[in-house]
Amino acid sequence: MTAGVYTTGNERVVSGVLALAMHLLFLALLIFGVAWQKREPQAVVVDLWSDLPPMPAPKPPPVPEVKPAPAPPPPAPKVEVKPAPKVEPKVEPKPEPVPDPEIALKEKRERERKAREQALAEKKKREEEALAEKKRREQKALAEKKRREAQALAEKKRREEQARLAALKAQRAKEAEARRLAREQAEAQRKLAAAEAAAQAKLIDEYTRRIREKIKRFIVEPPNLPGNPEVIFAVTVLPGGEILDVKTRRPSAVAAWDSAVERAIRRAQPLPLPPDPALMSKFRELELVFRPKE
Repeated sequence: MTAGVYTTGNERVVSGVLALAMHLLFLALLIFGVAWQKREPQAVVVDLWSDLPPMPAPKPPPVPEVKPAPAPPPPAPKVEVKPAPKVEPKVEPKPEPVPDPEIALKEKRERERKAREQALAEKKKREEEALAEKKRREQKALAEKKRREAQALAEKKRREEQARLAALKAQRAKEAEARRLAREQAEAQRKLAAAEAAAQAKLIDEYTRRIREKIKRFIVEPPNLPGNPEVIFAVTVLPGGEILDVKTRRPSAVAAWDSAVERAIRRAQPLPLPPDPALMSKFRELELVFRPKE
């Protein structure tokens, strides 16, 4: 601790009074010194001419030339009186106060206490800042984690949606292809069935024509037939072409013609049938129409 820094209360009062007195004395000297300097010094004139002895009467000279009078002597210089030098008051040095050990100790302890409090406050502030920084980093890390999780979830949903749409598209394409194939197969089957039906119909017509021609070869037409009578018979045929039954479905108006046709049907067996067993159902029950003029 530096000496002279701390003083007691009485010493401070005495020092203040002395300082005030010195200032008042200094002010008075300034005032009187200025007034003394303002007095005008009186000029001193010294006559340097003295009386000369009388001169003898000169001879009357010729009229001399008039010469100009000599210039008067210059005035004597004024003597300035310099003012007395200003006397600066001598300032006595203040006595250095003797520090009070008890006060110095208290102040030292107070400074140490404040230093400890400041250190603790700074430490607490650093800890709070560190904790706040830690929380901020944790929150930032948590936010980043949530962001990544949300991004991953969104990406997963996007991929799943893409997969679902791709599967749906593939399923629709598969179904469309299946429908196309089904249509093509159905069309092919229809065409095939139509072709088979046409072939069967043609074959049926062909063998029906053969059966009629064979039966007609056995018809003995009665004489004097009036007009062109038409008779329809229902004939039941066995797989070998044999006739199981013959029935008149719609007789004509001429009984002799009807009897002649029935006899010819029975005599024409076995009837010619197609070799395909699948067509036998078409020849199981035959409906045959006969007219004399065909």
